[in-house]
Amino acid sequence: MQDIVKINQNDNVAVALRPIAKGETLDVAGVAVTIEEDIPQGHKFAIKPIAAGGEVIKYGFRIGNAKEDIQVGHWIHVHNVKTALGDVLTYDYKPVGADVQPTEHVYFDGYRRADGKVGIRNEIWIIPTVGCVNSIAKALETQAKKLAVGNVEDVISFTHPYGCSQMGDDQENTRKVLADMIHHPNAGGVLVLGLGCENSNIPVLMDYIGEYDEQRVKFLQCQDVEDEMETAMGLLEELAAYANAFSREKIDASELIIGMKCGGSDGLSGITANPVVGAFSDLLVSKGGTTILTEVPEMFGAETLLMNRCATPELFDKTVDLINNFKNYFTSHNQTIYENPSPGNKKGGISTLEDKSLGCTQKSGSSLVKGVLGYAEPVKVKGLNLLSAPGNDLVAATALAVSGAHIVLFTTGRGTPFACPVPTVKISSNSKLAGHKDNWIDFNAGRMVEDKTKEELAEELLNYVLEVASGRKVKSEEAGFHDMAIFKQGVTL
Repeated sequence: MQDIVKINQNDNVAVALRPIAKGETLDVAGVAVTIEEDIPQGHKFAIKPIAAGGEVIKYGFRIGNAKEDIQVGHWIHVHNVKTALGDVLTYDYKPVGADVQPTEHVYFDGYRRADGKVGIRNEIWIIPTVGCVNSIAKALETQAKKLAVGNVEDVISFTHPYGCSQMGDDQENTRKVLADMIHHPNAGGVLVLGLGCENSNIPVLMDYIGEYDEQRVKFLQCQDVEDEMETAMGLLEELAAYANAFSREKIDASELIIGMKCGGSDGLSGITANPVVGAFSDLLVSKGGTTILTEVPEMFGAETLLMNRCATPELFDKTVDLINNFKNYFTSHNQTIYENPSPGNKKGGISTLEDKSLGCTQKSGSSLVKGVLGYAEPVKVKGLNLLSAPGNDLVAATALAVSGAHIVLFTTGRGTPFACPVPTVKISSNSKLAGHKDNWIDFNAGRMVEDKTKEELAEELLNYVLEVASGRKVKSEEAGFHDMAIFKQGVTL
């Protein structure tokens, strides 16, 4: 295993890949550096003198400015570096790069729906229109698990606290999310469970749902029937019979949509896990597939790298709006834009938002940006897409599923057990985490600093994703974890 890594030739810091003790002398790109303080794994140390106010360079870009003079071999972290970012900015389009070249086709075994869409699971989903019926939805899930036989893989309820007492865009977004969930092809059948008096009741939702397969989607307003459990079970039995008629068939991977998200990041996330996912993204795009990158606040400080990879000036303008609209969202709530890294991020070695963002955007790979999506907007264009959603793990991962992702790749240096409405692949940035939380972690990208190249791991990850798309369960599915979190953006009445 390597001791340290200097990511870019222009960097004035290196990153410790193991805990390094004070007094050790290391070879950093041919230069002997004596460590003057204990350096935790994933943390940075200076390999050149940095004057107070000078730029701290990592990934070849500024991640902040020094608060004081920093000498060679000294630890660099929140105590001596601060963000250099400002507020809403103007940008110039400076297109760079070219799209990835096509590669050979690969396939998975999925479900072809009546409307032509493709699913990778054949589940029955129970979707409440309002939080008031959450307990009924959970009781129905428990009772209906017996219907998960044959080709029906599971029965899942997706509870949430919304659907009433909302206003304006906040209420609109909830309705869009519910409609998108109803149409998601991972569900072979859907029971929409309403109360009857809520703002987002079933008759109102019909305008958002639009056309639907009456065999695949059933509706029940609990206030309209005497025994909602008995009536709902009858509908669920009909849905199970319909879904059971579907079977897996060979499908080109060009029809896969994969979401990309990170959380509980550490100092290795931008060195191992995120670059591996970026290389995977390029691979899938080269095969005609689609990837979606989100968590806009964790693009701040690295946004120009994405903007200049936009395929057209129109997409550049949409990306500028994506970034600045989210900054305005922060300031409209009197919140600081750049105070993003969490306590776990900082403990893992991330010092500033630029540090976090430059690592986060590694997941985008090198392909051109082909689409920019608003929150709850379904993906329409193949290739790399950017999606408006916050950094919160559950909200952002749900947003990826709502926009059409069949699977979400979730990189982490700290570990997390959560799942979103679709299979959520946990990818560790380090081998210690992969061994410690084997019940959470599906794929270990920490091997990139041990015995594997980024390209080898990306190929492995592609093969693993194809297995998951063909029915292999991820760890959170095996545990029975399924979460949905809607982005709350307005007042509650």
